[in-house]
Amino acid sequence: MNVFFKRQLADYVEYHRDPWNCAMHVFGIIALFFAAILPLSLVPIQVLGVHTTLAPIMVLPVLAYWLVLDTAIGAAILGVAVVLLSAAAFVASHASTTVLWSVTVTLIIVGIGFQVIGHRVFERRQPALVDNPSHLMLGPMFVMSKLFIALGFRRDLAAIIQTLPPQPERGLSSFTEEHQVEPLPRS
Repeated sequence: MNVFFKRQLADYVEYHRDPWNCAMHVFGIIALFFAAILPLSLVPIQVLGVHTTLAPIMVLPVLAYWLVLDTAIGAAILGVAVVLLSAAAFVASHASTTVLWSVTVTLIIVGIGFQVIGHRVFERRQPALVDNPSHLMLGPMFVMSKLFIALGFRRDLAAIIQTLPPQPERGLSSFTEEHQVEPLPRS
């Protein structure tokens, strides 16, 4: 894992502490990724004698970026991307253009809705993307990192994600927050 990824992940975590917000991001990020590649799957192209669509060609740079940030997490995202690209190709070959665009618009609305609800309702703050546009690229890395941690892998990522101080409980008064005392260290 490179130092840049560690810093970016630590910054991203500040906006994603609530488990419900994280769950909303899983569904929102998948919906938005699928919405992005679905219409691109309609555009056939030929590259070096291979027939494909514009979707995998447009996804390659971001997949390469994720692999550079962290090889294991990037490879896992690559695996998920292959499944989603295959599903998009299937939908594009079996659905009418109207249905495909209807699904795309619906996925965009649902994906953005999950992100906004996750931040506004559960985190009670604006999305990280507003303060740092590069967070758009970190969402999939964060979600996959959380999955790796949940499966017992990548203690290095767990140390970054779980060592930051927890957010204060909702509903505490400012007086309570200002007058909290740190516990004494044990001898």
